[in-house]
Amino acid sequence: MKDLTIFSKVFKETKKISEISTTNRMVKISVLSVIAFIIMLFEVSVPLFPGFLKMDLSDVPPLLGAFALGPLAGVVIELIKNLLHVVIRGTYTAAVGELSNFILGAIFVFTAGSIYIIKKDKKHAIIGMLVGTILMSLAGILTNYYIIIPFYTKAMGLPLNTIIEMGTVANPRIIDLKTMIIYGVTPFNIIKGTVISVVVSIIYKKLSPILHN
Repeated sequence: MKDLTIFSKVFKETKKISEISTTNRMVKISVLSVIAFIIMLFEVSVPLFPGFLKMDLSDVPPLLGAFALGPLAGVVIELIKNLLHVVIRGTYTAAVGELSNFILGAIFVFTAGSIYIIKKDKKHAIIGMLVGTILMSLAGILTNYYIIIPFYTKAMGLPLNTIIEMGTVANPRIIDLKTMIIYGVTPFNIIKGTVISVVVSIIYKKLSPILHN
């Protein structure tokens, strides 16, 4: 019964959010998407991680959108952000990097937004971001092992060993695909989710009046 009550709250809150002016929502989603795209341009390498794993804060606007406009809005912002990146800047990964960014970012913001919508307070926001980070990291393990890295090697015409060597240079513990996931991809996603969560925790309250206006 408790689970049914939670799902009922999510449904009611989602319905309430959908009643907001469509134009208003579209404008906010568009603005957040453009901001996310711009932020995505400023990516940096992280020591001890393979060079193809770049850190940026472009998941901040989608997460803000998920909290203010609903979890689906966050997913849409993630999608538009990556489409803009491919169309305007171009892709250096045959769009594989953008695909991975979208999948993991969408899981992160949708999870966080869905938990926050149950009860809009700081506790549920923190729980949502924590669970979102965990699920994003788990999804990163599966998608990178079975889809992203194998597809990337084929799309770029690179042998898997070349990718592994990039990881070994950054971290000697990385010697094959499994250790790449264990010592590279997974801790990177955990750190990224944590950083995004901290930033949003600091700025959301200040931006909330604007996002809800």
